[in-house]
Amino acid sequence: MNTVKDLENIYRDAVREVDPAGLISSRVRVDGRTLLIRGPDAEISEDLSPYKQIIVLGIGKASARMASAAESLLADELSGGFVITKYGHGLPLRKIQVMEAGHPLPDENSVAGARIIEQMAGAADKNTLIINLISGGGSSLFCLPADGISLEDKRQTTQTLLASGANIDEMNCIRKHLSKIKGGGLARIAFPARLINLILSDVIGDRIDTIASGITAPDPTTFQDALAVVRKYALEDKLPQAVTHHLFLGVRGDIPETPKAGSPVFNKTVNIILGNNTLACNAACATAQRLGYDARILSTTLTGEASGAGSYFARLACEINSGRSGDTLPAIIITGGETTVTLRGKGKGGRNQEMALAFACELYRIFPDARNVFFLSAGTDGSDGPTDAAGAFVTPRLLEQMQEIAAGAAARLAENDAYHFFRDTGCLFKTGPTYTNVCDIQILAVI
Repeated sequence: MNTVKDLENIYRDAVREVDPAGLISSRVRVDGRTLLIRGPDAEISEDLSPYKQIIVLGIGKASARMASAAESLLADELSGGFVITKYGHGLPLRKIQVMEAGHPLPDENSVAGARIIEQMAGAADKNTLIINLISGGGSSLFCLPADGISLEDKRQTTQTLLASGANIDEMNCIRKHLSKIKGGGLARIAFPARLINLILSDVIGDRIDTIASGITAPDPTTFQDALAVVRKYALEDKLPQAVTHHLFLGVRGDIPETPKAGSPVFNKTVNIILGNNTLACNAACATAQRLGYDARILSTTLTGEASGAGSYFARLACEINSGRSGDTLPAIIITGGETTVTLRGKGKGGRNQEMALAFACELYRIFPDARNVFFLSAGTDGSDGPTDAAGAFVTPRLLEQMQEIAAGAAARLAENDAYHFFRDTGCLFKTGPTYTNVCDIQILAVI
């Protein structure tokens, strides 16, 4: 039994299940002049005859892969299009232009690309069908600041929020209220065109108003909510002055709110989720069972501090090993979700690497002789934070090394420097871009 290879295969099958091109091919088809879309909770039959043009727009880490499938599907029906994706995630397309931009921090291309999409959507009329492809990463890649807010203001705000421990909902609440296009803004710009949004969810609970900051959904949050997040994390003196001033103006009513439920701008908009973390975890579990493990999914809604989750998994491994959990060896536990990291140090890493390092430290503390425990935490998009790794492994061989490096491992964890720890121990998990994004996946094996 090669457990490390098994964990890699389980991860890859999970990612393959949410390949955006495969999802579009299996759930979207053109029958004559009718576009048929089958989602988990909705089906659409759209007559293409009334439309003088059909364009594809898109934002997110998976947008180029989604656009490639849409281009093949629509063929001669397609007039053209434009998508924005993360650097290194672009693909050569025929009719759809691809621009790469910054993630997790927006850059000049994020703004330039957003302006092009704003222009294309704004020029669309009632005789235009827009097929909009949305995936994770859109909040950074699609950046059009509100009047009075600069790109550098947005970058500083994003960086501050990432370091604060704020969750994705809280971050997006603020982002929506600093933008012309988030929080339903794209739907407002595109109206009265028909807007069909095909979505790959990277958000727990698959909330349309949160994925990519809800660019095509009514926004239930307010300027008051955004200001409450700022105060919750004591960010008043850490955010750019223009940002806090903008939020105060919004609370006072001097700036219009984002469009809410019932607004007519959503009358011609439909949102369909094609894939999510649950789909990936189900595939992972099926592969683990096929490989001979007693496998189960513990959760697809994992949140909280990454280090705390890592410590929990180490204690769970001990429970499984002792027989108290009821799992039969060899056992695999699968979770999915999106944790957070509150930055206290100046190291390098991502939430998956941080979780794996916390797991290693805690497992060594409570079960130093473990030689049958393996752990992998990785992002389904192939990138973890600002690094070139998807995540990291913890193996029995690493635990043996902990006899010599436990103190250094704890110091690296305190410094949020998991990347260099796993690089030095040879336990980084690198996949390159997967062209999809449905949060993270964790795989715990006790054999």
